[in-house]
Amino acid sequence: MSARLPLVLRQLGRPPRPPGPPRRLREPCRAASGSGSQSGGQEGLSGQQRPQDGPAWSSQGPGSPAPPARDSIAREVIQNSKEVLHLLQEKNPAFKPVLAIIQAGDENLMQEINQNLAEEAGLNITHVCLPPDSSEDEIIDEILKMNEDTRVHGLALQISEDLFSSKVLNALNPEKDVDGVTDVNLGKLVRGDAHECFVSPVARAVIELLEKSGASLDGKKILVVGAHGSLDAALQCLFQRRGSMTMNSQWKTPQLQSKLHEADIVILGSPKPEEIPLTWIQPGTTVLNCFHDLLSGKLSCSSPRAHLNGLIAEDNLGLLAAALRIQNMVSSGRRWLREQQHRRWRLHSLKLQPLSPVPSDIEISRAQTPKAVDILAKEIGLLADEIEIYGKSKAKVRLSLLERLKDQADGKYVLVAGITPTPLGEGKSTVTIGLVQALTAHLNVNSFACLRQPSQGPTFGVKGGAAGGGYAQVIPMEEFNLHLTGDIHAITAANNLLAAAIDTRILHENTQTDKALYNRLVPLVNGVREFSEIQLARLKKLGINKTDPSMLTEEEMSKFARLNIDPTTITWQRVLDTNDRFLRKITIGQASTEKGYSRQAQFDIAVASEIMAVLALTDSLKDMKERLGRMVVASDKNGQPVTAEDLGVTGALTVLMKDAIKPNLMQTLEGTPVFVHAGPFANIAHGNSSVLADKIALKLVGEEGFVVTEAGFGADIGMEKFFNIKCRASGLVPNVVVLVATVRALKMHGGGPSVTAGVPLKKEYTEENIQLVADGCCNLQKQIQIAQLFGVPVVVALNVFKTDTRAEIDLVCELAKRAGAFDAVPCHHWSVGGKGSVDLARAVREAANKRSRFRFLYDIQLPIVEKIRAIAQSVYGAKDIELSPEAQSKIDRYTQQGFGNLPICMAKTHLSLSHQPERKGVPRDFILPISDVRASIGAGFIYPLVGTMSTMPGLPTRPCFYDIDLDAETEQVKGLF
Repeated sequence: MSARLPLVLRQLGRPPRPPGPPRRLREPCRAASGSGSQSGGQEGLSGQQRPQDGPAWSSQGPGSPAPPARDSIAREVIQNSKEVLHLLQEKNPAFKPVLAIIQAGDENLMQEINQNLAEEAGLNITHVCLPPDSSEDEIIDEILKMNEDTRVHGLALQISEDLFSSKVLNALNPEKDVDGVTDVNLGKLVRGDAHECFVSPVARAVIELLEKSGASLDGKKILVVGAHGSLDAALQCLFQRRGSMTMNSQWKTPQLQSKLHEADIVILGSPKPEEIPLTWIQPGTTVLNCFHDLLSGKLSCSSPRAHLNGLIAEDNLGLLAAALRIQNMVSSGRRWLREQQHRRWRLHSLKLQPLSPVPSDIEISRAQTPKAVDILAKEIGLLADEIEIYGKSKAKVRLSLLERLKDQADGKYVLVAGITPTPLGEGKSTVTIGLVQALTAHLNVNSFACLRQPSQGPTFGVKGGAAGGGYAQVIPMEEFNLHLTGDIHAITAANNLLAAAIDTRILHENTQTDKALYNRLVPLVNGVREFSEIQLARLKKLGINKTDPSMLTEEEMSKFARLNIDPTTITWQRVLDTNDRFLRKITIGQASTEKGYSRQAQFDIAVASEIMAVLALTDSLKDMKERLGRMVVASDKNGQPVTAEDLGVTGALTVLMKDAIKPNLMQTLEGTPVFVHAGPFANIAHGNSSVLADKIALKLVGEEGFVVTEAGFGADIGMEKFFNIKCRASGLVPNVVVLVATVRALKMHGGGPSVTAGVPLKKEYTEENIQLVADGCCNLQKQIQIAQLFGVPVVVALNVFKTDTRAEIDLVCELAKRAGAFDAVPCHHWSVGGKGSVDLARAVREAANKRSRFRFLYDIQLPIVEKIRAIAQSVYGAKDIELSPEAQSKIDRYTQQGFGNLPICMAKTHLSLSHQPERKGVPRDFILPISDVRASIGAGFIYPLVGTMSTMPGLPTRPCFYDIDLDAETEQVKGLF
């Protein structure tokens, strides 16, 4: 073998690599661009320059004869691969396919060949070089790593023959198996689906050489001797396809001599034993060597030339096989690119068998078996390394997906909002889920639902579950409603860490001198005193351009160490995710260890934390970190804002939130995808799910797909905030608004009796009453007009209840269209699933084809007061606004601090267009009182309070937890809605 090595490398135009220990290269190594010879030569991976006498694999050299015609076959293959790759990269400039080769041993011949051919074709290549004595499990570990590496598009093995076990070969991802050795690829080849699989390059090289030499294969008797496994199977299959009669034999077979006499062509799959005489092979028989060692990196090609029919395979076969591997590699890259482009999902929908009467939500949820979440992820185009699985039915999706799909066109963006609701809610989540079930499971359109994560407060308080309802819900509903993947707990931890940092800092500043405080903030560690990164940032903010702690003056040390927080201005509260009215006002610091420092404070519900609003509006990990740092928690005694960054806690908050930033993937009852991510309080925040979930979903559905997201409360609150706050943050443009209405809510707005959760509905709501419906449609008409302020077409979805009559339904749809709705459609998803919302899906799809004329309601640069007035008058219908002295003072302060150019997030009741919950329909000529104005600087909005606003709900007399229990034997949750 060593005697042949210089010959082959001379053909490759590269001197042999000196022997050395095996190398393990982790990062893909860039081969040369493959653009041909250039002045000065080109460097390969080893740093050696290759001569400028043609392609790296050419057999031409100084003084050597012209290459035989067979050499041109490999030349054609590489040139074709190069051209195809160039065309792919013209359309996808960032595309850089990588061939990974796992080598166990110190044989470098095939490594040299692969590197040269990859260089010529323009591919990237990486070698993982393992010791010769590597075990089967060690090789499989490396294979699995390469399978998961999204940079790698092809994977080949250079290992000894005794390691080519079925376990090793089938560890390869068939989609990256460019040598065609896995059972999946071999099975497709045998079945006749060669265009869908990778075929062994060695087997293909044998066929190519025989056909190019002029040998006719039709009707010929082919004997394959000494071949094993995948090579043997591929050779026999390819020969049979060409009409040859194939025979297989091992060297020890007693009938070998007679088979050799019969054969027209003999393929040697392993070295001939010495005891087998050459005379057994008939003169004139075509003989080719394709020893299995070709796969393991050894070109043992010593054909008995006396018996060859004018065909000398030797190095040509090895070279051509390597070239065909490169061709397979380019095909793999092309296939991968095609998978990244928009396509209809190959999604398996789950079948529904609706029952009548409709069972409880949890019974319906339990009756359906969800798909494994990794299967769902694959169906919608997610790669294995882009998800983090939590149990069987939920997973987090990594943000790296956005980079991979950055050139993918976005789908259509649909917002589900509602009319002013009753206290029972009108089913926006149910409509959202029913719509995407209709689009994907029934119309075969890619679609995603993006929902907020529910707080446990309402789950155990008054509302129960929030996963939709009936036959339009997210499953499993227990996991949706309880903990999910812990995002709200992460927010709680981060929020309370910041709260603790505030009071701790005040205590230490009150009880220490400047010098003692400074020495503790910048301690001497192992004889060295250094500023941390976040402390250096604070110095820069203060205008102190020093990095050596010992160089600060006393004045600078005091300025650095003291935040001088004014306790009366602290706006940051502690939170927990439980309704607890007795925490609405508390006193902290009563222990003797707090040295007399106490103050009044409060707890908010966890979803009211500004960190939740930050999570919902951020678009990257970097952006989230910056937003967390900008959060204003108080003012100092000079009236300047104090931020989380000033307290030095930004990095720690980001660490606590690093997993929460990833959207949570679940599914509907019909197996269509759902993102459940973020759940900001719909009063003091914007009440919408996350920007990141929407952005990722829009990429995954593709240009013809739909992303349907929901806004909290009525259109006057949730929709207005979605447009003016969320769309400003995301840069996304909505295509359609789906406005949810119910007959019962319209009857309430038409003068019907009050509706109370937990109390049976009055007869006005269960019997036909056309007049109440007609009178109440004024609220629906007003909400349609609000959507039209933003230039977005409206489709009304009438969420039908069994007590609604045909006359009532027809009246609502007719009046909605008269008010300017693009369409109005009755929906029955609650009782039959997506099938009951197909008409709604068609109407939404048609409306989305209209040109969007989206616009914001106000200019962000307007003064805070004018932005508040614009919302009050244009959206709510108020005559004017009235500011309390405290509200005016806060507005002046925020303007002076540089926060005047933020959007407005109104905090008002959701039960009326006005500030008075009892005023239904469309109130007129009212003055909207602004009692206070607060700021969420990290999230990026100012929120005025209209009247009083509780941020900590209380439990009712009979909370939902009375009905919630766990079966100790089956571990099933009972009573959850």
